[in-house]
Amino acid sequence: MEEIRRVVSDYILTNFLPGEDPSELTNSTPLITGGVLDSIATLKLVVFLEDRFGVLVEAHEAGVEHLDSVGQIAALIASKKAA
Repeated sequence: MEEIRRVVSDYILTNFLPGEDPSELTNSTPLITGGVLDSIATLKLVVFLEDRFGVLVEAHEAGVEHLDSVGQIAALIASKKAA
């Protein structure tokens, strides 16, 4: 799961937080509720996750309950890969 966290963190830092200190993005940093991801950015993230990890993120999973932090995203991807 650490590898998933690293890949997701790198993607978010590169695409949505360019120039930010990487240490500011923790596993619990709020992404959607914190204003880092808007609806378009969330869709881009979902496409990335599906392409990179070979999973399908269902519509009901593409929200705050599953995508509001790197930790939540990693848990979602890990559970999908284990299924």
